[in-house]
Amino acid sequence: MDKNFSNIEDIIADEQFQAWYFRTDGTNRNEWERWMAENPQQAALVAEAKEYLDQLVITEQPLPEAQLVKAEERLMAGIASMEAPVILATPSGGVVRKMKRWIAAAAVVLVMVAGGLYWLNRTAQDMVQTSFGELKEQQLPDGSKVTLNANSTITYSKGWDKGHEREVWLKGEAFFHVAKTPARSRFVVHTDRFDVVVTGTQFNVVNRDEKTNIMLTEGSVTLHTPDGKTYKMVPGDFVEVSHSELQKKTGREENILAWKDKKLIFENIPLHSALDKIEEHYGIKITIGNANIGNKPITAILPNDNLDVLLDALEATGDFHVIRKDGEIIITE
Repeated sequence: MDKNFSNIEDIIADEQFQAWYFRTDGTNRNEWERWMAENPQQAALVAEAKEYLDQLVITEQPLPEAQLVKAEERLMAGIASMEAPVILATPSGGVVRKMKRWIAAAAVVLVMVAGGLYWLNRTAQDMVQTSFGELKEQQLPDGSKVTLNANSTITYSKGWDKGHEREVWLKGEAFFHVAKTPARSRFVVHTDRFDVVVTGTQFNVVNRDEKTNIMLTEGSVTLHTPDGKTYKMVPGDFVEVSHSELQKKTGREENILAWKDKKLIFENIPLHSALDKIEEHYGIKITIGNANIGNKPITAILPNDNLDVLLDALEATGDFHVIRKDGEIIITE
């Protein structure tokens, strides 16, 4: 993907950036993440574009198809007539920049994303994120607590009004300890494939690319899928969603939540599956010498707060070698 941006309006207008930010098209989202990893010199500009959109509250307004088409036609007609530059203040205030008028109009009024109409209003939001290899704890406005795993993000409004839903958008993995409120207002965690609706409870959610699952440790939650299906969970349930299908899986709470204690627990799983987990946590690529090595079963409890220590401990668990050379990590016999 050959991209070289010089301003934030071009980034905001980019289809793959929009897919990444609004968490819509998985393929475009993955392409954007790959581009960011390959172009660290553009990180500051991407962060500025993201900060601009972070300070907008985004609410999907479902519309009849005919009304949606008319809205799009009006937007495109307005864009066509707005080619001159416009001066626009950034959300943080004080700083102004010249932006193409059409992108300014689109940012302030509405954005068409994946067939949905998203109205944008200037209301501050908080975003908490972790980098590769980092864990972070965050207290939410209602006193609920969230522990974020590596390479994860949560977004929520700065102020939660009493009696209204408490909403969090998750990308990555997080453990939630939800506080009960006097008004018993619902707490909703939005993922790509389902919404988790609770009042007060503890649970772990994974929302990464093609993988979305939840482990309930205390209380009860109800899952809502986009096609209207619901599933009520009880403590100990582990549910995975694939292609809008809810599937109850087997999973040990100790193993699934080990990341909170900076550990990885593998119990008789193929080595390639264990390596996938390490790659995901540290944002690295590990090459397997041949398929036979990758299919070898592994059972181990590994430290997960330092990559070098982790790889040394991994090597000690089996009859294979971990080679680190010129920034590459290779598993050989």
